Amino acid sequence: MTNVVITGTGLYTPEHAIDNASLVAAFNAWVDQENARNADAIERGERKPLTYSSSEFIEKASGIKSRYVLNADGILDPTRMRPKLPQRANDEPSLQCGMALSAAREALDNAQVEAGDIELVIVACSNLERAYPAVAVELQQALGAGGYGFDMNVACSSATFAIETAANAIAAGSVKRALVVNPEICSAHLNFTDRDSHFIFGDACTAIVLEHAACATASEAYEILGTRLATVYSNAIRNNAGFLNRVTDSDPLAMDKLFVQEGRRVFREVCPMVASLIAQHLASLELQGSDLKRLWLHQANRHMNDLIARKVLGYDPSEVQAPIILDRYANTSSAGSIIAFHLHRESFEAGDLGVICSFGAGYSAGSVVVRRR
Repeated sequence: MTNVVITGTGLYTPEHAIDNASLVAAFNAWVDQENARNADAIERGERKPLTYSSSEFIEKASGIKSRYVLNADGILDPTRMRPKLPQRANDEPSLQCGMALSAAREALDNAQVEAGDIELVIVACSNLERAYPAVAVELQQALGAGGYGFDMNVACSSATFAIETAANAIAAGSVKRALVVNPEICSAHLNFTDRDSHFIFGDACTAIVLEHAACATASEAYEILGTRLATVYSNAIRNNAGFLNRVTDSDPLAMDKLFVQEGRRVFREVCPMVASLIAQHLASLELQGSDLKRLWLHQANRHMNDLIARKVLGYDPSEVQAPIILDRYANTSSAGSIIAFHLHRESFEAGDLGVICSFGAGYSAGSVVVRRR
């Protein structure tokens, strides 16, 4: 794919941050509360006592030290253990639209593009706050963009899948400019009472402007040399929340209505899938890992990123070559690789190559090879 360029990116970061120590303190207080409530059953051997979490466990397992969230008070309340977000009236901007506006405006400014010149808006994320009307159409109106918009969900790979969709529309001549936005409120689908996953996610929103190269005026542009997507069905990462819950009479608060994963299985199955996808994609462009200056990988787990980068590059990467942002942002689903690209493309010069790559539930994985113009 040629003549399609990324000319601007934007990032919305919530004002509230929770470090591991604070998260662990809330979790352990909840554990004490639950163990006390079930003390008789525990004493009879009918129930196992819950165990504490720790900052050391979290950092060793994931590399995460902190995360940004839309609401910290509800998460840190041992009697609630979930964010407390206000319900907005139908005539108010939705939460995701508000996040998206902030990131989109920064991306448009960086691209030197007026909102009215955007002809396609894609809101792509792992969870949408409503089924319809589309958040993308709401954002389109709020920005004053033209053309059309739609929502899409490919879990943590939503951004790269949307980049390919937008790039294809531009390459086909359907539109000249597109905006991809990834408003991730991951804290809303995280089970903060699950020791194995209560630390994984944070909230953020990213935005990307794509243009036909002939229209671009920004001083910084990255040509999309090619995109490649892959999906393989797996139950290892799952969320059963959906509109059928009420008619199947399932418990809307059951644990399977939140994020659930088999972490070790995901690691074992996803890492080789992603490394192979990138290697094959590079080979199809007559490139190899040694040609890359940077890998902007999905930010789910430090160990996964290290292994994938090592397989692609053939050696242990430096943090410059494969930047990590999950230590302070945690896993922000589809926004993660775009945050890394947004914050860490310093020192890129004309001709330098990099890969934006995402992977997650589905399984899904997407690779976008870019070259600085």
